[in-house]
Amino acid sequence: MATETAVDVVMPQMGVSVSEGTVTKWLKREGEQIEADEPLLEISTDKVDTEVPSPASGTVVQILVQEGETVDVGTKLAQIGGSAGTAPAPAPAPEPEAAPTPTPVAEAPAPAPAAAPEPVAEPSGNGKFVSPVVARIASEHGIDPNQIPGTGRGGRVTKQDILAFVESGPAPAAPQAPAAAEAPKAPPAPTAPAPAPQTGEQVEPVSAMRRGIAEHMRRSLDTAAHVTSAIEVDMSKIVAARAALKKEFQSAYGVNPTYLAFVARAATDTLKDYPYVNGELRGDSIVTRNYVNLGIAVELADGKGLIVPVIRNAEGLNLLGVARGIADLASRARDKKLLPDDVQGGTFTITNPGGYGTFHGTPVINQPQSAILGTYALVKRPWVVTDEDGNDAIAIKPIMNITLTYDHRLVDGAYAGRFLRDLRERLENWEGDGT
Repeated sequence: MATETAVDVVMPQMGVSVSEGTVTKWLKREGEQIEADEPLLEISTDKVDTEVPSPASGTVVQILVQEGETVDVGTKLAQIGGSAGTAPAPAPAPEPEAAPTPTPVAEAPAPAPAAAPEPVAEPSGNGKFVSPVVARIASEHGIDPNQIPGTGRGGRVTKQDILAFVESGPAPAAPQAPAAAEAPKAPPAPTAPAPAPQTGEQVEPVSAMRRGIAEHMRRSLDTAAHVTSAIEVDMSKIVAARAALKKEFQSAYGVNPTYLAFVARAATDTLKDYPYVNGELRGDSIVTRNYVNLGIAVELADGKGLIVPVIRNAEGLNLLGVARGIADLASRARDKKLLPDDVQGGTFTITNPGGYGTFHGTPVINQPQSAILGTYALVKRPWVVTDEDGNDAIAIKPIMNITLTYDHRLVDGAYAGRFLRDLRERLENWEGDGT
């Protein structure tokens, strides 16, 4: 039933740390009918790409934010039903400012006490809105957000603003003595405009997700002391177990028991003995856990993005449960059906580029985790085996390289080596029943 009163469609809150989103595609146009819960538009954030359902049935009276525009959480995007004649202009957006102002936002400028001796010229008050993402980046780089000209609504400093500020060069250091004698330093020179496209080049805008990936990967390399160790695993027993279970899993449960599922199951068991690999550095504290929220890196269509949905409490799942979880998350990620909670709270991540034939890599840690496991192509290779009499011989074995990239601030090389050794033992001596 169509609604007689106007219902606003607003940019949803897609996670605590997400303060804005980009409209990537409208699935309905002005004047078209829509049913409640029918997909209305697609949005992109630095966390997820997802569809937004209509909050009511009726006619799409107004579309206020066009495709490609990035707006704050809470911004009015469209109107369902009601009268189009009373449409407010897009400019008045006090609502967005009210929506994303949980108490952490007010605390975001709090790091300023350390920089208090440095007087900062601020435009008519100190009331700039700072999102949690901007506050975190500012804190990591020792930047006062009030020094940055904001391009968001009402002069708000966006994530793009602060990243551009960081990339333009180090913040000017405060002089030690004659602060009053020196004139204020000019802001960093703007970066040179990008060169015009050349013949044969194609240019596309950077999506919100790609921008988020870039920032997250760069921040991880700047934060963690990355080291990668690798180990070779004879997967003979896994190959045999998979062959024995595949028909049953597919016919009875509709699930394919991939090699990734076997590795994930064995890795989750191994993490119980190596809590630092499943932990994190949090300020001056080391956080360990008695549970495993297992992140699985999933490539989106045509290389348009990478997302890491999470299987929660993987330690309580058997092989079938893990295989089901991986298949479900991969399917929903590619169909843009993931929810914000699906990509939050991971404690350990597995990435599987081996599906494309690669045999080695050095993945980047998914912050704030302390490690990421890489699984690579299963390749038949000549392998030295020892028989019961102690004689060596060469056999053809299915071998997989597995890497562990870890944060050396928390995980030492010997600790990581033992983790990989025990993981190999579990895989080479597989005895799981699968269900």
